[in-house]
Order: sequence, then C-alpha cells, then structure tokens
Amino acid sequence: MKSMQMRSNVRDLEMPRRPRMNPALLLLLALAAIAAPAYAAPAPVDFSNYDTPLYKQLTDHIKVKIAARLGEGKNTHDRYFIIPFAYENSGNDPELSHSFMTVVRVLADDRQPNLTPGLAKRSYKNREFQAFNISWLPADFLTNPNLCVFEGIGARLVPQWNKCPISVGKNFTLEQTIQLGVNAKNAVGLWGPYEIKKGAFDLAIRRKNLLDSGVLKYRADDRLTRPRRTAINCFHAIASIEEPFPNGGIFGTGFKMWGMNGTRRVLIEYRTRNINQGLLLEPIDEKKDLYGYVYAPARNARGLYDPFPNAAAYRR
Repeated sequence: MKSMQMRSNVRDLEMPRRPRMNPALLLLLALAAIAAPAYAAPAPVDFSNYDTPLYKQLTDHIKVKIAARLGEGKNTHDRYFIIPFAYENSGNDPELSHSFMTVVRVLADDRQPNLTPGLAKRSYKNREFQAFNISWLPADFLTNPNLCVFEGIGARLVPQWNKCPISVGKNFTLEQTIQLGVNAKNAVGLWGPYEIKKGAFDLAIRRKNLLDSGVLKYRADDRLTRPRRTAINCFHAIASIEEPFPNGGIFGTGFKMWGMNGTRRVLIEYRTRNINQGLLLEPIDEKKDLYGYVYAPARNARGLYDPFPNAAAYRR
C-alpha cells in the first residue's frame, strides 16, 4: 500500500495538473489573433542604381512618375504637381532633419505659354516644364551646416529660454538641398507627385516670392518669431500654403515634428484643409505614399537605416 502511495506521489510531482482556461477567454484570444493585422516587413533595399548620384536617381524618379501621369496623348492644358520631401538621420535629431518641397508646372503642348517669371523652362521627352523648390534654411547652411535648434536648459519646453539666434534665411534649390542630405548620409524620402490645381501652384509661387523677398528670417524653433512674423522654420515654410504663418503640431512647432514626421504633418494639413479648399486633385496617404533613399557605405551593405516601406540605396 505504501509503495502504491509513493508511486502516486511521484506521478503527482512529474505530471502537474494543467489549469483549466476559461472558454470565454479562449474565444477572446482567438478573435484577437484573427483581428490583429499582419506585420508587413519593408521590401529589400534596391541597389540597382547604387552608383548613380542621389540627385539624379531622385529627379529621374520624379520625371518618370509625372510622365506616366501625363500619358502619351497630347497635353492640352498646363498641369501642376507637388513633390514633398524630408530627410533625417537614424536618431531623428532635429538639427539633422529637414522638410522641403518641389513644385512643377508642365506646359501644354504646341502652345506659347506665359511663363512663370523667374523660373527656367526645361524639357523632358518633348515635354516642357518649369519647377522650383521651397527649402528654407539659414543662408550660410552650405558652408556651416550646424543648425541650432534648442540651446539652454528647458529650451524645448519654454521658448523664451531658447538661446538659438535668428539667422538670415535662404530658399535653397533641390540640388543643393539633396547634397546637404547626402553630406550627412541621411535617409531622404519623397511623396507624390500629387497633382494640384493652378490655384495651389499660384499659392506656392506666392510663398516662394515671400521667402525670396528677404522679409522673413530663419529660426528652427519659431514659436516666438512666427507669431511676430519675423522668422519661420522649414516646416512652416511649406505647411498650409494658403496661410503665410500656419500652426502645426504640439507647441506650435511640434514635438518631434521634423524630418519625415514633419512632412507627414504637412500632408495631413494639406489633406484635411483640401476638403474645403479643393486645391488637391487626388488623395494623399502620408504613410503609404512614401518612397525613400538610404545611404549605404558599400553595395549590398546590411544594417542600413531604412524608415521606408520601399527604398533604393545611394552612396553619393
């Protein structure tokens, strides 16, 4: 009897009883597993144009996209497009991040148009166009790319405590801006091209002319200077083009509203305001529409900073 009792005790030690799970809880877990979205891993980085300079990769991408939108037939009227951009480093540091935008006017075929003053006329596959960039930075940024964003204890929370100076501003070209991103080995992203109405193009020209006039200066943290209409940052230079000095994000400038996040916020404003303004001719998806370029030190390098669903590699 004692032997049988001992064997029974041993079995109890070796085979602990499993707790019974509530059937309702099992059902909830099963439903949650079904409803949970599947994780979509980013596509592999494309190295096919790795040796092509980033500026050429990027402008070729834009030209092909716009040409496909125009189609093979005759272009009977002017068409207008915007291409929003951003660049950032792996730490998403504000001093190494930037938001900017290119605006394109494709001229109607077989016409003598009234060209937009100050913009050169160019051509691609027998199509003529004009383009300009909105890229607002300190005027000496090409030679002194050390951006002061927050300086001083508590400067991120209290704008009056920020010791960063106001700078003379300059509107940089797309080529200059891309070179700044390349120099920092940043990830560079773009959205679109999105087709817009002529009214939106005219507003963008007005914003460019305002920046080029010298009336405004540059300050990365523009919480104090923007309401006074003295200095703005790159984010507010392209945000809400129908307003000269728009708000955006938390604290006006917006916590973490720089780099990709900054341009996404701009696109959200464009999309929501467009309901009443009607300036956009197509929908915007600020998450899915993003395409990017990532720096790679060598062909097929691993461990790259790639914040994009789809991306190509560059080295220069």
